[in-house]
Amino acid sequence: MGYTLEIVTPDRVVFTETVDFLSVRGIEGELGITPGHIPLFTRIVPDLATVHLGDRREVVAVMDGFLDIQPGRVRILAEAAERAAEIDEVRARQAKERAEIQLSKVKAIEAEAALQRAVVRLRAIELIGGLRR
Repeated sequence: MGYTLEIVTPDRVVFTETVDFLSVRGIEGELGITPGHIPLFTRIVPDLATVHLGDRREVVAVMDGFLDIQPGRVRILAEAAERAAEIDEVRARQAKERAEIQLSKVKAIEAEAALQRAVVRLRAIELIGGLRR
């Protein structure tokens, strides 16, 4: 006795099967969905959706989206989703490295901007006659 789970992106249906249990992270925290769960509609955050089908388990990487729970049917409407078995590990590692480099650049730019704002403030104080306390 399970329920139908569909994981859908704008491009394709990633997963559709009868399942016994789903674990997914919503904006309020971890959600566990069993058969007979009350209806619910909530946002989900990027994380892993773990699906139990009898004694088999499947993992799906799910990016931002929504979870819609209705009697007998659960649907995840995600911006992007991939079954773990479909993920190219080399490409995923390269994407992580690129993102880390971009993040460090953004932090450097933010720090430089903060420094520039502080210098401008100090120059403004100097122009009106020195530091005040």
